[in-house]
Amino acid sequence: MSRLPRLTGKALLAALKQAGFEETYVRGNHYYLRKQDSTRLVVVPVHSNSIVPPGTLKSILRQAELTAEELIEFIR
Repeated sequence: MSRLPRLTGKALLAALKQAGFEETYVRGNHYYLRKQDSTRLVVVPVHSNSIVPPGTLKSILRQAELTAEELIEFIR
């Protein structure tokens, strides 16, 4: 398993959109994303330009059913 990338909330949001997730709604600083063919709900905190903590990023990847390697591919 590769290392988790250090991403801001905005960068993570863009990567998940590349992975096929669509923004369903926003509540405060939290963006709710859903894949069209699934009932999975992914919540991404976007707090200015701060880096998403590693534990939060792991949780988001688990929600999205993505691996760190897949996420890195969507960032590029």
